[in-house]
Amino acid sequence: MGRGGPMTAATPAGTRRPAGIVPTGVLVLGAVYTLFPVSWVVVAATKSKAELFSTPTFSPGTGLLSNLADLFAYRDGVFWLWLLNTVLYAGGGAVLATAVATVSGYALATYAFRGRGLIFNLLVGGILVPPVVLAIPQYLLFSEAGLAGTYWSVLLPQILSPYSVYLARIYARAAIPASLLEAGRLDGAGEWRLFRRVSLPMLTPAMVTIFLFQFVAIWNNFLLPFIMLGDDHRFPLTVGLYTLLAAGANQPSLYNLIITGTLLSLVPLVALFLTMQRHWRADLSGGAVKS
Repeated sequence: MGRGGPMTAATPAGTRRPAGIVPTGVLVLGAVYTLFPVSWVVVAATKSKAELFSTPTFSPGTGLLSNLADLFAYRDGVFWLWLLNTVLYAGGGAVLATAVATVSGYALATYAFRGRGLIFNLLVGGILVPPVVLAIPQYLLFSEAGLAGTYWSVLLPQILSPYSVYLARIYARAAIPASLLEAGRLDGAGEWRLFRRVSLPMLTPAMVTIFLFQFVAIWNNFLLPFIMLGDDHRFPLTVGLYTLLAAGANQPSLYNLIITGTLLSLVPLVALFLTMQRHWRADLSGGAVKS
């Protein structure tokens, strides 16, 4: 009897274990599906021009260094210019979008003013509008303003993100107690000081999340710069590599440069996400301990 108790108690646990295999298997399949193209790019970037189409798909090659040298030397190093442009668009746009979203979301969450509900509903409606629908109207507007073809034509449309404002508003409403702000006002603190000293530290996880979303979205954006820009010296990596792909139809040797450039374009995203994720987790853990 004494031995039967633990066995019967362990039996339900044993029967429940197979249930966890299904979600784990789905996650593994999702990871394989996501990482397969990346792993192919990593392996293909190591192959020389002769090995790219002759060796098996996942057999590493010996041409990584020569591919890097050819990519950096192509058109006097235009790849580095595309990379700097992408950092400017993604970094500057993400910082500005995060600042605008944080201030706007905080105001919508903590202040009662006329038209607040209408503004919030417009934001929700803006989330549902695909960016591709706005690309041509934005080009016409910037063309009328004389900004088409400039850096501003790519930067300015990225500053206001309805989804980022919505996310900041939801997070601010949940994370910042109204009683805490009222206590600060009773102590004589101004609104700017309350925002900077009290609210902003609480909004840090939301700001990191918004920055990551915006940075990745702008870094991978193709349609907007493709429509706005005509000078390839202002191209980001997405459009620049596309021009290489278009030219590769007549020059197959460029395919190695395209694959190598694609690999290098992934490195900053992975490094940034891993770095910011550490701060993200620390902020979330700190908030959980404080609460």
